[in-house]
Amino acid sequence: MAKGHRSQIKRERNAQKDTRPSAKLSYARVSVSKACFVLDAIRGKDATTALAILEYNPRYASSIIKKLLQSAIANAENNNGMNPENLYVAECYANKGPTMKRIKPRAQGRAYRIEKRMSHITIVLDER
Repeated sequence: MAKGHRSQIKRERNAQKDTRPSAKLSYARVSVSKACFVLDAIRGKDATTALAILEYNPRYASSIIKKLLQSAIANAENNNGMNPENLYVAECYANKGPTMKRIKPRAQGRAYRIEKRMSHITIVLDER
């Protein structure tokens, strides 16, 4: 257990927090592997280039990630006072979320399980 007063403990914990602007989408109805294809395309790119890549990417996950990137840019502009032209995608990753289990009837009375996977997608921006 940490020593000190409760406010001191909170102050130390908050000092370690990441101050970079970010946006997180929880329970996105896309699997982690499908989301990672799109995230790999924009990792390290500047924000305007990443938006252009997502605009013309045919995958379903790109529409979700485009909205998330626009939200992260708005967070950087409004909360941190950063210039959107200087932003780039520092980190972007998808973590595994819960899986919905469904049943599909098959031949001869069998039932196959269908797993509808979800993911938690995070985008972290930084200034150049």
